[in-house]
Amino acid sequence: MLVDIFDSHAHYNDKSFREDMDSILSSLPEKGVRAVINCGTDLNTSLVSSVLSEQYDFVYFAAGIHPEDCGDKPLSDIEAIQKLLNHKKCVAVGEIGLDFHWPEPSRETQMIFFEKQLILANENSKPVIIHDREAHEPTLELIKKYRPSGVLHCYSGSVETMREAVKLGMYIGLGGAVTFKNAKKGVEVAKEVPLERLLLETDCPYMAPVPFRGHRNDSSLISYTAQFIAQLRGIGAQELIDHCTKNTEKLFFGV
Repeated sequence: MLVDIFDSHAHYNDKSFREDMDSILSSLPEKGVRAVINCGTDLNTSLVSSVLSEQYDFVYFAAGIHPEDCGDKPLSDIEAIQKLLNHKKCVAVGEIGLDFHWPEPSRETQMIFFEKQLILANENSKPVIIHDREAHEPTLELIKKYRPSGVLHCYSGSVETMREAVKLGMYIGLGGAVTFKNAKKGVEVAKEVPLERLLLETDCPYMAPVPFRGHRNDSSLISYTAQFIAQLRGIGAQELIDHCTKNTEKLFFGV
């Protein structure tokens, strides 16, 4: 069994865990999971994530407003997010970023929320967890402008963009999507990303790795993603996990 898994991005507050969240979370340590970061997507889910972190020793959380959720949120919610950053188990501002796949919320609104939260993270010496969907260029431009520490989660860009992000000090988060048959860019990134800049994640309950694609994801399934990436790189899966766990602790805990 693979051990010391650190899931750098999860959403256990999702409704799909409503019936069995406690049993799933309670079982993770015996399945080799060392720690989990549960990510908020708005003020309410950030608050729920803080509660989860208080209930489980191995759960930490990030607080932020997701680009898909910023359209109907007041900017004052960012002030409330700031208060959560003082929580002893809050390790990042996230999930924040840009998502240009859908026409709404407007790009202008997303940019406003993203910039304000990048500033918030820097002012509070917190890393960021960035969602970037079909918005690679403006995301990179804002990273260049504000120079946060953080991770591009569920990375979907090219190898070239990855290299540019790494030069800016960012980490790259990969999850189950890299195991999908159509994940050509993801496979190339998994091969090329510097090992000291790679984080493992689930984004659960979404994007379970093959052979569980289409099913609910959870942190224990990172072992399948790790095995897949390790094989691509010609190293052992436990060696890969050890590197990624060390990277995650360095980014979020400074150790």
